[in-house]
Amino acid sequence: MNNQPSTPIAPPAPRTSALWLKFLGSMNLAITLLVALSVAAIIGTVLQQNQPYTDYIIKFGPFWFDVFNQIGLYDVYSSSWFLFILFFLVLSTSTCIYRNAPNMLREMREYRQNIQLKTLENYLNTHSWVLLQSVEDIQHVVQKILPHNGYSARLKEGDGYVLISGMKGGASRLGYILTHVAIVLICIGGLIDGNAILKAREMLGQVVPETRNIAASDVPQISRLGFNNQSFRGSVSIPEGRQTDVLFLNYKDGYLVQELPFSVEVKDFRIEHYESGQPKSFESDLVVYDERLSVPIEETISVNHPLIYDGYSIYQASFSDGGSELDMLAWPLAGANKLPQKVKTKVGDEFQMNVLNEPWVLEASNFRLFNINPSDNPEKKFENAGPSVQFKMRNKMGEAKEFLNYMVPVERDGAYYYLSGVRGSPAEEFRYLYVPVDDKGGIDRFMAYLHALGDEELLQRIATEQNFIGATLPTKNTAQLNEAMIRLVGLFVKNGMDGVIEQVEKNAPAEKLDEVSKLYVRVLQQMLGAVYVDVLIKEGVDVSLGVDETKAEFFDAASAAIGAMGRYGSPVYFQLSSFVHHQASGLQIAKAPGKNLVYPGCAMLILGVFLMFYAPQQRLWAWLEQADEGVKFVLAGHAIRNKLDFSKQFKQIQAQFERVLNG
Repeated sequence: MNNQPSTPIAPPAPRTSALWLKFLGSMNLAITLLVALSVAAIIGTVLQQNQPYTDYIIKFGPFWFDVFNQIGLYDVYSSSWFLFILFFLVLSTSTCIYRNAPNMLREMREYRQNIQLKTLENYLNTHSWVLLQSVEDIQHVVQKILPHNGYSARLKEGDGYVLISGMKGGASRLGYILTHVAIVLICIGGLIDGNAILKAREMLGQVVPETRNIAASDVPQISRLGFNNQSFRGSVSIPEGRQTDVLFLNYKDGYLVQELPFSVEVKDFRIEHYESGQPKSFESDLVVYDERLSVPIEETISVNHPLIYDGYSIYQASFSDGGSELDMLAWPLAGANKLPQKVKTKVGDEFQMNVLNEPWVLEASNFRLFNINPSDNPEKKFENAGPSVQFKMRNKMGEAKEFLNYMVPVERDGAYYYLSGVRGSPAEEFRYLYVPVDDKGGIDRFMAYLHALGDEELLQRIATEQNFIGATLPTKNTAQLNEAMIRLVGLFVKNGMDGVIEQVEKNAPAEKLDEVSKLYVRVLQQMLGAVYVDVLIKEGVDVSLGVDETKAEFFDAASAAIGAMGRYGSPVYFQLSSFVHHQASGLQIAKAPGKNLVYPGCAMLILGVFLMFYAPQQRLWAWLEQADEGVKFVLAGHAIRNKLDFSKQFKQIQAQFERVLNG
């Protein structure tokens, strides 16, 4: 006989597939994925998606722009990591359904008739009686009371006992299944509408976004998407009377051209304004042309009222200029030519011009009929500053500054000015040049004054007439003094008063810096005043008794504007004289087949959650067994959720039995 202790047999190691199923179907994984999706949804809601990269650079700066770009925050719902989470959630939830749905379907039909008496007596909700009635009579009562309280019942006769099992709320298990199936449908819809296929095509090198600013017809085929692209959301601006069969999708640092199987025409665009001039509402009359249609579709769309056609949704998203025709006067700011050049151009076009023997390009980018600004009048919140034109002036090196010129003078401290904003890049705010308006409501006097300050012959005559030799100046030579005065005026026109002070600081001794600065400023003001008086005389203004207060204020404002002209950055000043306004409707066209899964999924999710929380599964058992003293009757109940409410209901049913059986 072998007395050696036997070696325990180790249980078989679980298979790898079983471990994976357990991991994928775990509640912890599902909760983690849902939390990750919630965080991503918050980011996608707070941070405006699919905007041009330049907007994000302006907003966040180069460093954080690059960080956010690397993790895909500018297109969260189409980012690789978001789609991966969606895919993994589909896989995890599908695994849960595969593992648990069969058992739950069985539980919906299972009345648990194999339960033991000891188990019933150990339930929290249980009560027992010893009754003198027969088993048949008690059984009859049980089979009446249980259905009366909404329980379906099944009878089982065992060895010496009778068990009646009751159940209601079996659909709560169906709620679990519906909830999980809904999550799968919603996530699959998200994968379809999240450009997962487009991402895959990009990874395979089949799609490359276009970064150049070129016409849609010139975009290469590798940056175009055909009719087979099942999901997209893009934008296009269509001028009145024009049509298009493509739109543009913002994608990473460029765009893609999406081709449409039909064309859309903007027949008319209308916009209503409040009294302040702010937009109130806007709508477009659209015509859809398609070879499959016997008659084109005509429909009016507005915000939140899109046109739905063939699975495509056409939304009214915005409005812009549609190529307004502009007539402008280009006033030269230097040189011998004093007369303005008439310029005819359109928004979106380029106008080649030659100024001071240098080539320049005028690029009109936008025209606005209304400009709503905060009002200085306490009775008004806003006021309309009138039409404006936005454009760039590009030199031969390709460098450009952007300008914003208003057509109508604006009031400032009781005087009127033409405004011209200038900035070096979209990241900057416009800095405004205030050009004063003369007695006739124009800028002729200002331009005459500006050109007079560049007329060396006139300056020479005025310097001679002013007789600065009597002043305490660094030189007593008349010719040198006059030449110095002319250079001083030229320095002021070129670099402003700051340039004059800077020049004095370079040349004057430190101990006499303050004295010399004040002297040069006084002499400069005298020269400027003399030139201004000469301009007035040539206009025919009587200055024998001096200039009045209005003309003196004009002199101060004009001198200040000329002092800032050196930073203006354009050789001409453009004055908008007339226009023909053309508008364009900004449309957003979307195709989202995933919504056909998302909408039913949402309905299933609502129904499933309702069944799980508001129709919980509840069970009752009635055990009848013949005993020496009579019939032993054990009533027990169990519920998965809302146990406190179930306990109250159980006591009510218990009271019903006591009232009937002991009555």
